Amino acid sequence: MSALAFDAPRPHVGVSISVFRDGRVLLATRTKPPYAGLFTLPGGHLEAGEKVADAALRELEEETGVKAELVGFNQYVEIIAPPDTDGLTRHFVILSFVARWISGEGAPGPEAGEILWTYPDEIAQLATSPRLIEVVTNAHKVLMQKSPG
Repeated sequence: MSALAFDAPRPHVGVSISVFRDGRVLLATRTKPPYAGLFTLPGGHLEAGEKVADAALRELEEETGVKAELVGFNQYVEIIAPPDTDGLTRHFVILSFVARWISGEGAPGPEAGEILWTYPDEIAQLATSPRLIEVVTNAHKVLMQKSPG
């Protein structure tokens, strides 16, 4: 077996989180590529030594100022971008979680532009990152399965 080449392109692990409050989900526009200007879920990169669920809650609070209680895992989303001008392929694996809102209205920051609490069936009217409707729809199902009563 050959040694791992640490300078070679490799997949990056990210997290996202669907936070629900009174039937609405929290979305924010991204201020940086990829998908700058599009609505998406709060999220970002996993840091070395960090548990993925902790990363999702950290990114939520850092980006929007919102605090939430984790409900569970939703699904993963894999994004493989075509090679850029340097011939590098970008490969992201995003682990998506579901949460219930605790506090905070949401505020724009360096990574999150416009903040919006919207009903899942209204997302189709927005300019969004790929697969957002699918991820939020599934997250809502997870929430309903884990909700008491």
